[in-house]
Amino acid sequence: MAIVWTPDLSVGVNNIDAQHQQLFKKADELFEAGKNGKSKEVIGQLLNFLDTYTQQHFKDEETYMASIKYPELPAQQAAHKAFVSELTKLKNEFEKSGGNICVIINANQMVVDWLTKHISGMDKKIGNYAKTL
Repeated sequence: MAIVWTPDLSVGVNNIDAQHQQLFKKADELFEAGKNGKSKEVIGQLLNFLDTYTQQHFKDEETYMASIKYPELPAQQAAHKAFVSELTKLKNEFEKSGGNICVIINANQMVVDWLTKHISGMDKKIGNYAKTL
């Protein structure tokens, strides 16, 4: 099961779309690493990358939303904060479990579900709003 960004997930803001594509690429690498029994270190590095990159992406996205005076910025900030919290919990579970594959599967499911639902539900509205300016 490949985890891929598809054009229907495009927000219509180049920088945001490029970052979303990178997040999908790394989520897929995490899935493949877990599926192929890669070492705990490789999976740990991917989780750390996703954590760091996601936080930077959220900062960039929120800066963009503020620059266009996007009215749903507070809701986006709350969703972003909740995701970071969940990802942190999963990273901690992974470390405590010693690299349990179930944790990796849960992490991937959470990341992919969140990305697809968040992008298609909330982020697409950013692009729609930007088009009205």
